[in-house]
Amino acid sequence: MRIPLPALTVEQMREVDLRLLQDYAFDRLQLMENAGRNLAILAARMLDHDLDGRPVVVLAGRGHNGGGGLVAARHLMNWGAWVQVLLTHEPDRFAGAPGHQLAILEAMGVALAWAEEGWELPPGDLVIDAIVGYGLSGPPRGAPGEMIRLANSSPAPVLSLDAPSGLDLGTGSCLEPCIQAAATLALALPKVGLVRGPAQRAVGRLYLADIGVPPDLYTFLGLDVPPLFARDTVVPLTVEANQAWLVVEAPT
Repeated sequence: MRIPLPALTVEQMREVDLRLLQDYAFDRLQLMENAGRNLAILAARMLDHDLDGRPVVVLAGRGHNGGGGLVAARHLMNWGAWVQVLLTHEPDRFAGAPGHQLAILEAMGVALAWAEEGWELPPGDLVIDAIVGYGLSGPPRGAPGEMIRLANSSPAPVLSLDAPSGLDLGTGSCLEPCIQAAATLALALPKVGLVRGPAQRAVGRLYLADIGVPPDLYTFLGLDVPPLFARDTVVPLTVEANQAWLVVEAPT
């Protein structure tokens, strides 16, 4: 059975975030934890659950998307991976929920570096892209742009959180530079730009993660969204003709 899924505009996703925080008493750390843990789950699957000593490079901006990447780094460290975190900015410029996640990693002794002139991307079996999410405004410049170029030059596959950094989620256009991901983990629902034709090469295989959005919130927004995560909190999607589909196998 195939279930068609609505795709959210950036404005709708902002509304979902706002109402989760204001109307449903979620907090930012909780949402970040849900996103990051599911990102780590998908990363483990991409490495065939063989994590012991496997090198994983996490690229993190200082926004909420980056915070989700830092959560994933923590879980992957706990599960045995050799995690190296590269930040777009110095650690003291991380604040709020992302700063909180970074402080945990620092206490755990994570291998940490940040963007400096002449730096290189360390080798890894997987690169996690948590540089910038749906808050992207214009082509990535400075350290985020350089980090994207380095990720694209790596032979390791890239897993992006919510969107490949550099992808315009409104139009599906790849700005310059733009991550070319092997897989992308969308949060809650896919965004419009992820399912449009031009985006497909950058998105790679598309997955969807549960961050805990109550069904009533979708109803309030006029969206018909069936229960998606009864079997798993990370599910694969297919995309055809600008439409995302969840494929559900019939029970045997």
